[in-house]
Amino acid sequence: MNSLKEDFLKFQAKTNPYPLSLEIKKAKGSYITTTDGKKYLDFVAGVSACSLGHLHPKVTRSIKNQIKKYMHVMVYGEFVQAPAVNLCKELLELLPKNQETVYLTNSGTEAIEGALKLAKKATGRIELIGAYNSYHGSTHGSLSLLGSENQKKGYGPLLPETKFIKYNDNSELEKITKKTAAVLLETIQGGAGFIVPDINYLQNVKSKCESMGALLILDEIQPGFGRTGRFFGFEHFNVQPDIVVMGKGMGGGLPIGAFSSSYKLMKCFQDKPKLGHITTFGGNPVIASAALATLRVLRDSKLMSQIKTKETLFRNELKHPEIIELTGMGLMLAAIVKNSEMVDKIIEACLEKGVLLFRLLWKKNALRISPPLTISEKEIKKGCMIIREVLNTL
Repeated sequence: MNSLKEDFLKFQAKTNPYPLSLEIKKAKGSYITTTDGKKYLDFVAGVSACSLGHLHPKVTRSIKNQIKKYMHVMVYGEFVQAPAVNLCKELLELLPKNQETVYLTNSGTEAIEGALKLAKKATGRIELIGAYNSYHGSTHGSLSLLGSENQKKGYGPLLPETKFIKYNDNSELEKITKKTAAVLLETIQGGAGFIVPDINYLQNVKSKCESMGALLILDEIQPGFGRTGRFFGFEHFNVQPDIVVMGKGMGGGLPIGAFSSSYKLMKCFQDKPKLGHITTFGGNPVIASAALATLRVLRDSKLMSQIKTKETLFRNELKHPEIIELTGMGLMLAAIVKNSEMVDKIIEACLEKGVLLFRLLWKKNALRISPPLTISEKEIKKGCMIIREVLNTL
């Protein structure tokens, strides 16, 4: 009889030849425990998805309470369900006033698909502009705006009329014209190495879009829901996008996404034709309950006000000759080292010592540091000490 790990390797599809293959028994707070009893301090948080750590009591309570009432009852947007309605209402209270309505989806990449469709329908245009080294998901529309040509090999043809600009390069904004339906940017570029926008860059993109009648879509899937110390990353940069896309940390560990916009734009899905964007499980009441609990914890606690202090602690604790730079913002950080081989060695050695780290997509010499927002200062110091110990052996 095969072991669970052997069955995992045989029966479950993989996305890379060498998965970490930890056999999980339980997870709580900032720790993951494997079936052999070993505990790992989690500096990844499910790739920024477990914003409140593992098994946060308010999130789990909300899930249990909802399951006792009902689960899936009808496709999205037909029945009035309190978890979804309240989630949308309270989410909009945290967004700029130009955001008036929310469409709930199953994932971030589905939300990107909806946002791209909305931009095309609203403007009557088909040209879409993304950024080099961007990542917005793996479905066909998202892949079309993904800024790495190598990653698209074998999947064409993708969406026509797509162009790309260099992130943080204002001279590239001339590519935005009256043919452009929308510009899609990550507020903070994730896979590229947690690249923060320069002062006024996003404002300049927005101004150029307005002058050309194009829409600005900001991908907040990773920086959103408190990871930068504000509820949304764009709040740091004095810009109001036309469409906001959310996901990852929104669900407190459960799968969810969303995109928001104005009433005027979102009405494009209601007519000519009707059912312009549909989903069966978007707004699922159990998942919406978890997302609403996550939102309320972030909004009503002091957690976000502590993010800057935790970022500073990481920056102080990870000062080491082998770390060239620590990029990013808040608890969305990347430790840049000399090469990708070094990244692999650090991840493997830290895993042996009980700290879970991970890679970034395109920046091969970067170590992802995106722990739960609930991580304690003691846990930060412990994990960073282990990383420094590993670096000292290289």
